[in-house]
Amino acid sequence: MATGWAKDGAVQDQIDSTVDDAVRRARNQLPKGPSLSECEDCGEPIPMARRLAIPGVRRCIACQGEHDAEAAFSGYNRRGSKDSQLR
Repeated sequence: MATGWAKDGAVQDQIDSTVDDAVRRARNQLPKGPSLSECEDCGEPIPMARRLAIPGVRRCIACQGEHDAEAAFSGYNRRGSKDSQLR
């Protein structure tokens, strides 16, 4: 039940919006184009199984792990309580 000026289902709409944003962001980060045979960061060969599994792959597993750790996204927690957002 919504209160005040919010319409019924406003909380679910907000949750759906958060999920849609995360899916859109993840899809935009997928590699595009032809896969490389060597890692663009370190020059090590990229295994054929990885190139077939992920079309457009540009990094070896180790370099991709480092890249992903650096690019961690921390979005606003819309579902958390006010107390958790103030920390």
